[in-house]
Amino acid sequence: MTKLDLSNKRILVTGGAGFLGKQVVSQLIASGAQADKITVPRSKDYDLCEWEACQRVVDQQDVVIHLAAHVGGIGLNREKPAELFYDNLMMGTQLIHAAYQAGVEKFTCVGTICAYPKFTPVPFKEDDIWNGYPEETNAPYGVAKKALLVQLQAYRQQYGFNGIYLLPVNLYGPEDNFDPSSSHVIPALIRKVHEAQVAGEKQIPVWGDGSPTREFLYSEDAALGIVMGTTDYNDEDPVNLGTNREISIKDLIELICKLMDYDGELVWQTDQPNGQPRRCLDTTRAKERFGFEAQVGFEEGMKRTIAWYRANAQ
Repeated sequence: MTKLDLSNKRILVTGGAGFLGKQVVSQLIASGAQADKITVPRSKDYDLCEWEACQRVVDQQDVVIHLAAHVGGIGLNREKPAELFYDNLMMGTQLIHAAYQAGVEKFTCVGTICAYPKFTPVPFKEDDIWNGYPEETNAPYGVAKKALLVQLQAYRQQYGFNGIYLLPVNLYGPEDNFDPSSSHVIPALIRKVHEAQVAGEKQIPVWGDGSPTREFLYSEDAALGIVMGTTDYNDEDPVNLGTNREISIKDLIELICKLMDYDGELVWQTDQPNGQPRRCLDTTRAKERFGFEAQVGFEEGMKRTIAWYRANAQ
């Protein structure tokens, strides 16, 4: 199939007002989409867990990019597993069905790295996604999102519906969630260092022992990958979006301290959980299938994120 020309397409971006969604909208416009033809539904107007809302939002749309999710850290996953399963499954499965019925030309579904099995060989390859059960704390969320991959493959097989499924690794960047009760590791550590500096504290407590590794993708790069997949990829196979570079939590916090000029001591709380030991993606398929490679180096992305936080910290 030829490249999808976005210039005259009506495009729906669920979750388009969020941290990643704003970047996706910007990348769509940079790729030729017309700003006045991009629709970003707001949750106060459309509850996507309701069938009628899904029918209304997809009406007259040519392309749907589904980013909206009910998501949070380990705490929320432990506290509300049923809500996370139900909301993510209902939103996604009804939106896909409504889009198929409405004759939508292209559906891009953004999945989650939590869909991978708890014990996946590193780097994670897309073909390993069914080789085991996800990590227990986020399994309800991960399984709900993984069901959407099956649905898109089934709809392609039976109806010829062109839906793709992308798996971005952990994201970071300006406008991330820096709320200490629900933020992920990078914004949580940036805030922790900043607050220690403001208070003149010479020690920072950090969970675990620093040994786990993680991979991070700058939000602008993730958005670029999502838009490239939308325009250039038309197969049923899921595709990872990442950098194929892992960094230990110890090296991560030391880099943040260096970039923020903090010279205090790190106190490792080894009685606290480490989480999954390693997380790193095989990114070969994205490069081979639609030419995506991350553009922003990790240190550069971290500098931009820290600068944004410092400019906006209350």
